[in-house]
Amino acid sequence: MDWDNLGFGLTPADYMYTMKCSNDYFEKGRLSRYGKIELSPSSGVLNYGQGLFEGMKAYRKEDGQLILFRPDQNATRLQTGAERMCMPSPSIDQFIDAVKQTALANKRWVPPPGKGSLYIRPLLVGSGPILGLAPAPEYTFLVFASPVGNYFKEGLAPLNLYVEDEFHRATPGGAGGVKAISNYAPVLKAISRAKNRGFSDVLYLDSVNKKNLEEVSSCNIFILKGNIISTPATSGTILAGITRKSIIEIASDYGFQVEERTIPVDELLEADEVFCTGTAVVVAPVGSITYRGKRIEFKTGAQSVCRELYSTLVGIQTGLIKDNKGWTFEIN
Repeated sequence: MDWDNLGFGLTPADYMYTMKCSNDYFEKGRLSRYGKIELSPSSGVLNYGQGLFEGMKAYRKEDGQLILFRPDQNATRLQTGAERMCMPSPSIDQFIDAVKQTALANKRWVPPPGKGSLYIRPLLVGSGPILGLAPAPEYTFLVFASPVGNYFKEGLAPLNLYVEDEFHRATPGGAGGVKAISNYAPVLKAISRAKNRGFSDVLYLDSVNKKNLEEVSSCNIFILKGNIISTPATSGTILAGITRKSIIEIASDYGFQVEERTIPVDELLEADEVFCTGTAVVVAPVGSITYRGKRIEFKTGAQSVCRELYSTLVGIQTGLIKDNKGWTFEIN
C-alpha cells in the first residue's frame, strides 16, 4: 500500500464478519474472506430499505498495538436505530467482539501511525424475504473494513460548504436521528449539485422553518463565537454523532461553554469559526459557507480552536495522549 497517498476509497481488507439472526436470536458469528453475499430478491433491505450501518476506526499506536475509539457508543447507537426500524440488534458485547475480530483479522491493513486508519463498517440488514410491508423474518449483521485516509479530497484544508434550502436531509418524525441506510441516497442529488459548483459539501436546514442549521451530508456542525461553541440539538432529525459527543466533552474540559440548541442560519454571519465532526471527517475546519449567493468566511489555521480540538481528539484516538476518559479499547 502507498500509505502516503491513502484517500477515502474502498480497498477491501481480507476478512469480514457475519452473524445471522432469526426469531430475535443471533447465532454465533464467523469470519470469512471478504466477498459477495447472497440475498433474496424479496429481502427486507432491498425492498423496503430496512437497514442500518455504523462507522468506526481502528488505529495503530506507535508500539504497534491496535486501538478502537468508543465502540460501545456505536453499539448503543445501533440498538437505538434498530428499535426505530423494528429490527433485533446484537448486544453491546456481541457488537464489540465482532468489531475486534474484524480488526484483528485485518491487522495488516491498519496503516502505520499517522498514515490513516482502518475504517470499520458494521451493517445490520433485513435479509429475510418479505412481500407485504412488514419487518423481515431474518436479519444479518455484517462487519467489513477498509484502510482510509482523509474523507474530503481537501485533506485538512478548510471546507467550502453550500447551504441547501431546496432539498432536506430529514423531517420531524422521520428516521433522521438514526443511522438508517435510507437517509443517505436522498442527499446524493444535493451533494452532486454542490460539488459541480465547486463546493465541498452541503449544509442542510430544518424542513419546517427552513432557517435553522441541521447537518452536513455526513457529519455534524459546530459554530464558535467568543467562548461559546454551539451545535444543533439532536431532537430527532439530527444524528447523535459519537465524534460530536466527544468534542462536546473535550471543549467543555478546555473551558468553553458548549450549547446544544436551535441555531438560525443567520448566526453564521457572526461566527468566528465553523467546523464539522464525524467518524470519517474527524474534526474538519470550514473556511466558507455560501447562502443565497452570499459567501461567509471563517477563521482557520494552526491557531484555531478547531485545530486544537482536532489535535486532542486524534491524540486520544491514536494513543499519543493519555486516555483519562475510558474511551479507547486496545485490541489484543
